[in-house]
Amino acid sequence: MTIGVLVEVNNINVDKTFYYNVPSILEKDISIGKRVFVPFGKRKIEGFIIEIKNNNDFDFDLKDIISIVDETPILNEELLELGKLMKQKYLSSLISNYNIMLPKALKANYKVKQNKKYDTIYKLNNVDLSKYKFNDKQIEIIEYLKKNEFIVKSPISSFSLSSIQTLKKNNIIIEEKKEVYRLEYENVEKSVHKLTSDQQKVFEEVEVNLYNTYLLYGVTGSGKTEVYMELIDKVMKNGKSAIMLVPEISLTPQMINRFQARFGNMIASLHSGLSDLEKYDEYRRIAKHEVKIVIGARSAIFAPLSNIGIIIIDEEHTDSYKQDDKNPRYSAIDIAQIRAKTYNCPLILGSATPRLESMARAHKGVYKLLTLNARVNNKKLPQVKVVDMNKYFKTSIGHFSGVLINEIKNKLEKKEQIILFLNRRGYSSFVTCKECGYVDKCPNCDISLTYHKKSNILRCHYCGYAKNFSKKCNKCGKDAMSQLGVGTEKIEEELNKLFPNNKVIRMDYDTTNKKGAHKKIIDAFKSREYDILLGTQIVAKGLDFDNVTLVGIINADTSLNIPDYKASETTFELLSQVAGRAGRGEKQGIVILQTFNPEHYAIEFAKRQDYIGFFRKEMNIRYNLKYPPYYYICYIGITSSEEKMLEIESNKIRDNLVMNLKDFIILGPSPNRMYKLNNIYRYGIIIKYKKVDNLYDVLLKVQDHYKQNSKVNVFINFNPSHF
Repeated sequence: MTIGVLVEVNNINVDKTFYYNVPSILEKDISIGKRVFVPFGKRKIEGFIIEIKNNNDFDFDLKDIISIVDETPILNEELLELGKLMKQKYLSSLISNYNIMLPKALKANYKVKQNKKYDTIYKLNNVDLSKYKFNDKQIEIIEYLKKNEFIVKSPISSFSLSSIQTLKKNNIIIEEKKEVYRLEYENVEKSVHKLTSDQQKVFEEVEVNLYNTYLLYGVTGSGKTEVYMELIDKVMKNGKSAIMLVPEISLTPQMINRFQARFGNMIASLHSGLSDLEKYDEYRRIAKHEVKIVIGARSAIFAPLSNIGIIIIDEEHTDSYKQDDKNPRYSAIDIAQIRAKTYNCPLILGSATPRLESMARAHKGVYKLLTLNARVNNKKLPQVKVVDMNKYFKTSIGHFSGVLINEIKNKLEKKEQIILFLNRRGYSSFVTCKECGYVDKCPNCDISLTYHKKSNILRCHYCGYAKNFSKKCNKCGKDAMSQLGVGTEKIEEELNKLFPNNKVIRMDYDTTNKKGAHKKIIDAFKSREYDILLGTQIVAKGLDFDNVTLVGIINADTSLNIPDYKASETTFELLSQVAGRAGRGEKQGIVILQTFNPEHYAIEFAKRQDYIGFFRKEMNIRYNLKYPPYYYICYIGITSSEEKMLEIESNKIRDNLVMNLKDFIILGPSPNRMYKLNNIYRYGIIIKYKKVDNLYDVLLKVQDHYKQNSKVNVFINFNPSHF
């Protein structure tokens, strides 16, 4: 027997099949999707079996495989085929596609050798108990084991350890090892909510036995999650499984609790908040068909479920569903459509602020549009007040206008809770010298360092470089370095001074980078241990607190200033989403939106909570500028540690594109907004197009040309979320 093996070397130059002989003693255990150890040059490495040949038709000698790694295939045939489709769609290596599907603990370079966890258990042996005499403690153990499968050794609870040992010694009970999973789900009281008439109408419009992409456009608080659960329940009753994606780790605990209350222990979760070995356990639970529902972030779209009956992507507008920073540069929505077609099942994209591309496709009939225009039980959307900071800036206390301060006081007096939003972490966004204007920048990156007051550290949020803050200027030598700009840490300090008798909790990357931190903060705020929740965009999506009646947006302009064609859309989405956290319970909500650009259309439409108005305005701008959804975009990133070489090679690539791509719009090359990161210089070329034509052939040639160039790296990103 001969097998084709895709070796686990993440190098596009060896992205091909290598063939090996299988010793006869191992043939019975060979199957596609398993991993094997093989000799590769002077190394021994892992690879995936992707082909089986019963005859050796090679005219040269093949090496033997060393061993088989897996008892069962870790990638099924559907996922293996999906990896091949991704290679064609994203021009990514096949091995990188397969690796993104797997938890780290299933990869060859994972350091821990024993990944499974075991408990020692005691079971009743198959012996004639009537031949023995037992004392009361021993009888208690035996009676327990007649009703239950086993006793766990540690802790043994009320059972006598000496009695256990005596029974074991006399062969009455036997000791075994039982595999256990590391992730424990809390017991949640079961509940099922009856759908409203609007929700029921949406539910009935979805055909669960036919592929279609549905866009569920529902205002914040309209009960989209209840519709999701009802649809999942329906497909589960048909013997099928479901994938449910959420955009942020912070949403996962709340979503898991809600799904547990409906579906019990039939769920598994996959997201970056889990440890490597917890992900390993969850992946195997899914692969062994022990669960029916998978909830998780972007990579959960690759969950090894079979017989999928529905795929749901909540908050579908979120950029985190697109992987832009490494290969494969895939879209979870693209992958969801491929898998939904494979299983002939529906794909639901849900959002209160859908991507322009999604709504445009719904208007064209490519997607089927479903709408929930009102909140559950006709609760009112929050009132939005825009505060023009050009008028209030001089009278503000710190970064709080008098309007926002008074509203916070009002809500605190009523024992109601508040969410404050600022999409920038740290204490100040940069430090500068008041004497000479010098700005302290990262030595590895072309970006200013962010000041974190609590640790008195200047940190680069891109490469991680950090140093202690000093008032002495590196350029002029004077003690004149001061902090400018604002981050959540500074706002937290201002809040503690303004409201010293109230409790504030901050939720951003700095406070949630430890395991379980998201859940701890959410649970504490939900149980009303804190009065004010301050956070970055983590607090903008999906969180549901019935006592929050005020949302304050400290600076609505942060994302407007980003040089990106999606800046207005991102701003409108963020403002609309965070505003939707207010008034989700019985009490009316209010939103205070502080801005220096009150007349900007994104601010105006966010104030009116008018998604359709914003959609029409932005679509007109996109049409005139030839941007999505009217044109597709391909971004070519070119990077090098040698600045001059990068400029020369970038211009060569552009010349090649202009020569070979007719009826395409080619922009650049131009330096990236973050021109230098980690001592690597970065250029980019943008290609706009309506028809693919020969684009892939041209890009493949460019990619192949730079495979052998160790000094210049080229990557290709189709429809990036941002440049």
